[in-house]
Amino acid sequence: MLIVADENIPLLDAFFEGFGEIRRVPGRAIDRATVEAADVLLVRSVTSVDRDLLEGSKVRFVGTCTIGTDHLDLDYFQQAGITWSSAPGCNARGVVDYVLGSLLTLAEIEGVDLAERTYGVVGAGEVGGRLVRVLQGLGWKVLVCDPPRQAAEGGEFVSLEQIIGQCDVISLHTPLSKSAEQPTWHLFDENRLNQLKPGAWLINASRGPVVDNAALREVLLEREDLQAVLDVWEGEPSVDIGLAELCVIATPHIAGYSLDGKQRGTAQIYQAFCQFLGQPAQVSLDELLPAPWLAQVHLNAGCDPAWALATVCRGVYDPRRDDADFRRSLVVSGAEQRTAFDLLRKHYPERREIDGLKVRIDGESPALRQMVVALGAVAI
Repeated sequence: MLIVADENIPLLDAFFEGFGEIRRVPGRAIDRATVEAADVLLVRSVTSVDRDLLEGSKVRFVGTCTIGTDHLDLDYFQQAGITWSSAPGCNARGVVDYVLGSLLTLAEIEGVDLAERTYGVVGAGEVGGRLVRVLQGLGWKVLVCDPPRQAAEGGEFVSLEQIIGQCDVISLHTPLSKSAEQPTWHLFDENRLNQLKPGAWLINASRGPVVDNAALREVLLEREDLQAVLDVWEGEPSVDIGLAELCVIATPHIAGYSLDGKQRGTAQIYQAFCQFLGQPAQVSLDELLPAPWLAQVHLNAGCDPAWALATVCRGVYDPRRDDADFRRSLVVSGAEQRTAFDLLRKHYPERREIDGLKVRIDGESPALRQMVVALGAVAI
C-alpha cells in the first residue's frame, strides 16, 4: 500500500508505518503524478483534492488532518466511491487559546476591561462553540450567530446584523462556503465592515475569504478606531502586506497549530482509516504526546482574577511571538514571501494548550476557581 502524505503531518510513522510505504510531499506540490499510484492520500488544508487531482488514480481513502473540508470535493468523492474523513474539533482548543491571547493583547493596548465588552461569535461549531462556552464561563456577555444551527435547533441565536450592531468584539469561526443557501465568502464585505461599532475588534481565525481583505484594508485606513486580528488571508500563502501592517496581530494561519491539535488531527484520521479497513486501532495518542513544559501553576487566592487570567493564558501561549515572527517574514515579497509563509508553518515551534493545565489555588477564591474552570484548566 502506498500512502502519499503532506510532509507537515506529524506522527505519520507512529500511526501509519504499519500499513505500507509512506511518501512525504510538500502539501502545495501534491499533483496528479504524485497521487497516481497512491492508495491513500493524507493532506492538510493547503491541498485541493478534487477530480482533477484524483481521476485515474488508485486512491480510495482521503484523510485531511484538519477540521475544514472546503478544500475537498466531497461530491466527486461520492461519485468515485472514495471514502474520506476529516478531523473535526482537533484544533479547537488551540484556536480558543489564540483568541484569548489576542483579546489580552488588545485589552492591554487599549486599556479596557475584557469583562465589560460584548462578544459576538459567528459560527458556533467545534471551534466557535467551544469559544462561546469559555467566554460565558468567564461571565462575559456573548451573542452567537449560526444560521444552520439556529434552523436545526432553535435557541438563543441572533442575526449577523445584531452581532455587527451590538458587539464590541467579533470573532469569526465559520466554514468557507459559496453555496447559495449559506454563503460565507466575503461574509464581511465593505458594507458590513463599515457598519462595525466604533472601536470594534474583528478577529478572523476561520478562513481568509470570509473577510474581503481588500475592503478591510481600506476600512482600516479610513477608520482608526477599528482593530483587527488576522490569522488567515485571502490567497494564502500570498498575503496583503499592507493589510498585515494595519493589524494589531497578524499570523500565518497558525491559530490552531498547537502540538496537541496537530497530533490529535493525525490520530483522528488514523482511527477513521482503521475503521475503513475494518480493523481495530492499535496506536493511542496518549502514548505519544510529550509531557507539557508548564505542568502546573500556583495562584494565591488573594491575587487579581484579571491578572491571573493573563498569567495562565500567556504562560501557555502568547500570540505576540507568532506575530513578531510573521512580520519579520514580510520584509520580502512575491515568491519569497509565499515561501516564508509556508516555512513558518512547517517549522512552527512547540506549543501546548490550556486545556488540562493544573492550577493550584492557595486559599479560597470562588472568582479564581470560576476562571480556572472556564478556561478548561484543572483547579487543584
